[in-house]
Amino acid sequence: MTEAQALAMTYAAAFPGERHWSATEFSDLLAAPGTILSGDALSFVLGRVTLDEAEILTLATYPDHRRQGRARAALEAFHDAARAAGADTAFLEVAEDNAAACALYAAAGYVQAGRRRGYYPRAGQPPAAALILMRPLR
Repeated sequence: MTEAQALAMTYAAAFPGERHWSATEFSDLLAAPGTILSGDALSFVLGRVTLDEAEILTLATYPDHRRQGRARAALEAFHDAARAAGADTAFLEVAEDNAAACALYAAAGYVQAGRRRGYYPRAGQPPAAALILMRPLR
């Protein structure tokens, strides 16, 4: 199994019922300039640095490996790598109804910088808002 396939498998398990990213999409992201992957195939942060900003594209943990500090460690490793790549600030979007992720990001020092209504579709429910969070890295 390739790294991209392993990431796609974890992503699919972490976000059931949502559109999954394919191994090809992960492979393409990993090959792009400025991409940072931290953690491992069971719990990872994938993001990118452009100039002085870091953007977290996704954070996923395989369900059987949650609540072990893996996501927090991958997030801190991402911050370190982004800082080393010249980023001053990190940004991300998270579904407002994803309480576990919101708590993780708040504990890591992220604060709300914006909100997008109706951003994440939900089967049989109204779409969830996306919170735009930011955190200084320096």
